[in-house]
Amino acid sequence: MTNGLRLPHQDEGTHGVIRRGTHRPARDFGPDAPPQRYPDPDIIVIDPKRFRAKVGNTAIKRLYTGCLWAEGPAWNAQGQYLVWSDIPNNRQLRYLEDGAGYISEDFRKPTNEANGNTFDFQGRQITCERTRVVRFEHNGTATVLADQANGKPLNGPNDVVVHPNDGSIWFTDPGYGAIVLYEGQRSPNGSVQPYHKESVYRVDARTGEIRKVADEPFKPNGIAFSPDYSKVYICDSGITHYPQARNVVWQYDLDGDKLSNPRPLIDMAMGDRSGFPDGLRVDTEGNIWVGAGWVGEGYDGVQVFAPDDGQRIGQICLPECCANLCFGGKKRNRLFMTASQSLYAVYVETQGAHNC
Repeated sequence: MTNGLRLPHQDEGTHGVIRRGTHRPARDFGPDAPPQRYPDPDIIVIDPKRFRAKVGNTAIKRLYTGCLWAEGPAWNAQGQYLVWSDIPNNRQLRYLEDGAGYISEDFRKPTNEANGNTFDFQGRQITCERTRVVRFEHNGTATVLADQANGKPLNGPNDVVVHPNDGSIWFTDPGYGAIVLYEGQRSPNGSVQPYHKESVYRVDARTGEIRKVADEPFKPNGIAFSPDYSKVYICDSGITHYPQARNVVWQYDLDGDKLSNPRPLIDMAMGDRSGFPDGLRVDTEGNIWVGAGWVGEGYDGVQVFAPDDGQRIGQICLPECCANLCFGGKKRNRLFMTASQSLYAVYVETQGAHNC
């Protein structure tokens, strides 16, 4: 035990007894790998009273590999498919959840180095491209929702969500696409703040007004609403460029079109190790599922936190850093995870709180 947390590959047995795993060889996720024995040892229950989402007779599957940096998964319920981005390859891929699990490797290409995605409540895809936020209309055209703020270009939009009451679009703008050539282009000034202080913005669906709503995180990354839309959660990945930053997830109170009472809810430290949070989603019980990485085996993957006190209650270990995730499938009970070069999925005994 470390600070009350179970070490990697420890889990509850069938009678609530913790069984201690020994060192295992690297797991084979390839197409010819032998079946995984149930229960999957890489789905770890830390708090059995609060993490009840583990399914004992299912396993983590790798659905695709071959990306350079996989990001921004979003589920389209109407079409029953998943879209995600491969930023350095300047493309978006699509996974069709049918009997064959067909994958279109060039669903959109080029994509202006697209990152995060979501679908609005009319089924239209909204994408954070390197320089702008766009919406793909039903007739095939693209509408630019935001490409500047206060008369200056955006740093580089990252993740995006839509509020059902007013259709407003909320997105983060940390600027990674304007810092390194690998994921975009360097800004002319070469700063880690390409054009603005890194911030979170809201786009008014009726007027198109773009307004900054938060700038406390060093580099705001993943964003999600609580199930009742009373809270907003924002990952802070600022440690990538600011030594004084902390690996935390911020919580804000949401009242109409305003955020207030910013405070760190989740600390990503696990014992003496801490990786930065990237993307996140929320389930119907309010639990916060965070894609995390840059630490190594036993940490990288998805970590699940309780909404009341921000304590870690569960974990899904992956062999790669997990950039982002979303719930999907016919029952919204399948967790899709974009992790570095690959797309993974696992069924869970909960559902995504929102449409993607």
